[in-house]
Amino acid sequence: MTKKHRSDDSFTISKVTLWQLATLIFVVLFVISLLTGGFGGALSEKTMKAAAPSAKAPAAKAPSNNNAPTVEVNLEGTHMLGDEDAPVTIVEWSDFQCPFCGKFYSESEKRIIEEYVNTGKVKLAYKQFPLDSLHPQATPAAVASECAAEQGKFWEYHDLIFENQRSISDANLKKWAGDLGLNQAQFDDCLDSNKYLDKVKADLAEGQAAGIRGTPGFIINGKLISGAQPFSVFQSAIEAELN
Repeated sequence: MTKKHRSDDSFTISKVTLWQLATLIFVVLFVISLLTGGFGGALSEKTMKAAAPSAKAPAAKAPSNNNAPTVEVNLEGTHMLGDEDAPVTIVEWSDFQCPFCGKFYSESEKRIIEEYVNTGKVKLAYKQFPLDSLHPQATPAAVASECAAEQGKFWEYHDLIFENQRSISDANLKKWAGDLGLNQAQFDDCLDSNKYLDKVKADLAEGQAAGIRGTPGFIINGKLISGAQPFSVFQSAIEAELN
């Protein structure tokens, strides 16, 4: 009995000793942490300061395209909107059935016309870029717009197609000519004979040579902009040319 009692006492003393030792180590580490800014605290704070942007640092700017080579575009026979002497020229290659071209028409082009074309700062040129593999009505619509141009109504017909983009068909292309008061027989003959197909193909080839890879694509005073960008992108490009 006595021997068993001594064994229990020895075990109890051992546990107490271990607890005291652990407490002492914790206290020492805690004091060290207070003197050094905490367990890794100083390093974390420095890391966060280095990672955080300075309140005085300038905002990042989009990469400049000023060093890109300028592209020369032949505007002879091109459909133009605006003052011939406007300092900024925007050449658009477009596909009448392309939804992104429709997006540009409805969201950006109207504002460009209102704020820059109508004020004599920009002239807007349109060239054909039908993507037949994606849009089977793109080439017929392009030819139809050239037939409307033959009667002096290109831009009116251009707007009418984009306003009714989801309804493009051979029948509607002819109907819209009638809605604009064009000579129906002349228009129908022009469209049925593909009279301006070679012109459409020439626009497409010129766009490809200029670096256009999809629609819509733009050359602004010789500089390339791709896609249905928001108005702010065109505004920045135009203002840069004006200044």
